[in-house]
Amino acid sequence: MNKELINALRELEKEKGIKIETIIEALQVALVSAYKKNYKITYEAKVDIDIKTGEIKVFKILDEQEAKKTGTDEVDVTPENFGRIAAQTAKQVITQKIKEAEREVMYNEFRDRAGDMVIGIIQQNDSRYTLVDLGKVEALLPLSEQVPGERYKHGERIKCYISEVKKGTKGPQVIVSRTHTGLIKRLFELEVPEIYEGIVEIRSVAREAGFRTKIAVNSNEKNVDAVGACVGPKGSRVRMVVDELAGEKIDIVQYSDDIVLFIKNSLSPARVLKVLTDEEKKFALVVVPNDQLSLAIGKDGQNARLAAKLTNWKIDIKSEMQYEEELNEAREERKKAT
Repeated sequence: MNKELINALRELEKEKGIKIETIIEALQVALVSAYKKNYKITYEAKVDIDIKTGEIKVFKILDEQEAKKTGTDEVDVTPENFGRIAAQTAKQVITQKIKEAEREVMYNEFRDRAGDMVIGIIQQNDSRYTLVDLGKVEALLPLSEQVPGERYKHGERIKCYISEVKKGTKGPQVIVSRTHTGLIKRLFELEVPEIYEGIVEIRSVAREAGFRTKIAVNSNEKNVDAVGACVGPKGSRVRMVVDELAGEKIDIVQYSDDIVLFIKNSLSPARVLKVLTDEEKKFALVVVPNDQLSLAIGKDGQNARLAAKLTNWKIDIKSEMQYEEELNEAREERKKAT
């Protein structure tokens, strides 16, 4: 049995990549535990396994007084029928190590896929999360990563973004998202060859999942219109992304290193008259035509909020009339002061 055990471990090392020394160490610990349990001993013991022959021996560790009397630190106490116990224990340890190795391989595979978009099948739904079958593992789509208003039906195919991969006791715990801005980037990569090839870059994304997204794009080639490439012929490319996101509105704007121009673009579709900036505070005062104020701010402030996220600047929007009134008030104050 012992020689067969070593041969089996060698095969396992080749097939699963589990080092024989790793299994031997685990087996020694398990055999000591099995020996103590089966023979009801209380003294300290250890198990040696010959890695060449597979011979298994149990040793009693002697205390200081016993060691002085016998002149040795340990004595062979291997029971005659210990082979049967060893075989059962070895089977359990090997099975456990195979599972651990498979979980590790799976974790390493999915760890490297964090940031990828995947297609899964809805398996189970409850108030806390939705289970998504990715083939090799089931991923969690937590409530916090679900788009408000979206309904996930059993058996339905769904595109998700892998936001996190953790080590779990039963293998990798994969967390997927439908709200992550990374999903927007991956969907556009899928639909726009120029993005996939690196000709067009998505420089920033601002999203309120289920309602509206703004993306700022830039072209690395003069002849390629970044916004036009993302919109596609007759809006076909952006429409594919909108359809995948169940009708979420998407604004595609031109990125610029000139912050004034970038802020103007970010407030699209509103027309901007003037942008006054404070570089140190990263604050911009934006002036728009009187009839454009509600459009610039957007419903519940959404357009302004997304523009601020997209540019990473604080933005205050005034109508032309408001701006002139505040300017006149400031002039009057200065006159009074002098």
